[in-house]
Amino acid sequence: MGTITESNIIQVDFGGDDRPKYVVVESAVRAAIARGDLTPGTRLPPVRDLAWRIGVTPGTIARAYARLTDSGELEAQVGRGTFVAEPSGPAPIYREFQALEVDSTPHNTGGDVYEVNLLSPHLPSVGQARLIRDLLKEVAEDPPSGMMHYPSFASERPARAAAAQFLSHPSLGPVEADDIALTHGGQHGIAMVMQSVLTGRRPVVLVEELTYPGFRRMAETMRAEVVPIAMDSDGLRPDALEAAARQVDAQLLCTSPEVHNPTARVTPEARRREIVAVARETNLQILEDDCYRMEPGPLPSYRLLAPERTWHIASIAKTITPALRLGFAIAPSGRQVALRRAAEYNSFGMATPLSDLMARLLVHPDLPELMDETRRMVSTYAEAAADILSGYDLVWRQDVSFLWLTLPVGWRASAFCRAAEAAGVKLRAAEEYAGRDTNAPHAVRFAINAGVSLDSFRSAIRRLKELLDNPQGGLDV
Repeated sequence: MGTITESNIIQVDFGGDDRPKYVVVESAVRAAIARGDLTPGTRLPPVRDLAWRIGVTPGTIARAYARLTDSGELEAQVGRGTFVAEPSGPAPIYREFQALEVDSTPHNTGGDVYEVNLLSPHLPSVGQARLIRDLLKEVAEDPPSGMMHYPSFASERPARAAAAQFLSHPSLGPVEADDIALTHGGQHGIAMVMQSVLTGRRPVVLVEELTYPGFRRMAETMRAEVVPIAMDSDGLRPDALEAAARQVDAQLLCTSPEVHNPTARVTPEARRREIVAVARETNLQILEDDCYRMEPGPLPSYRLLAPERTWHIASIAKTITPALRLGFAIAPSGRQVALRRAAEYNSFGMATPLSDLMARLLVHPDLPELMDETRRMVSTYAEAAADILSGYDLVWRQDVSFLWLTLPVGWRASAFCRAAEAAGVKLRAAEEYAGRDTNAPHAVRFAINAGVSLDSFRSAIRRLKELLDNPQGGLDV
């Protein structure tokens, strides 16, 4: 990311142009972005520098920058400057899953500090990549579904049967192959459920006040209103859920009871039963996101507690690999046809080579051992972080690939994230999981990045500890 210093990149010509000068400057910057001269992430000249170069007042440049920032073409970062923003529109969901293999890039300090990306989990490679490559070769040489036909519900049945076996656990309840729709990852499963459930011109979706951003963004894509529900240490508050459901005539509740994202907490069974009672009383459907669970838990799922209204979403992204974009959606009793229709209307189904791969991968005899080793390594990294940050308000679990850190007095989440990035560590502020009208706590979420060495990971966590031990003083002005 560089800074624009050449005066000819932003070409401003006031001659014969009757528009206000700030509008002319605004158009010139916009044109430079359109030409590709100013690419996303480029830092623009400071206001006074550009004003001096083109012969206008600093106020003219400041107003042009402000208008471009309001329209989303520029982004102002406090204390750093003004930058060309990413293409306009909501932040893409895929940023939640960016590749994190950065173990060898020196960061600012003579080569002894490395940038470590802890934005999203990165699984260790313990042999699953080799297994997938071998199975892909088998599928390519002799594809059971052929290579010249559209996918169909019938052709996907071996993959769905394998998925039913893969997902089978007492906490989930009985799962048959025909209950499952194959999805292109968990986010696609969320989209399919919302397409199956939401009706009317302005449906209402309820989410936890801190929640996975994909719930909100997909609901907004469906032109739904998103209403956050207050939480306590056990998860959603039943009284707040019931009040909101009745007040706004909500249709769907999106929740993650087994591994809440971002706080890593689990919703106790008693609270789950209270939530189910409210859902039945107010006729709410439940979308249960189970994508972060690395191994089956002992508590009954919402699907087991309320099979008539729970839509269960899972994927292999946090247990095997996110690269294949393979996931599963399970419909409530009697709603399988609606979910199947959503899958067919979206894409006719999963590409046949992928469904053939899934049919072999999910029941391969080597897979359980590989998944156990993955969990063991994630646990090793999580324990290392917890040991270094001992004494701080940290929520972590051995089978969860991220941690939740409440910051000590003196730190705000956004400031802490900026300081951490300056120290070569990227993490997420609580604000990223809160709605616009929700007061986010001063907390951060950071993920296990097992794509870097354990030593590099420990070094990154020690840098976070150094920041925590020395909170910022003074006031931001």
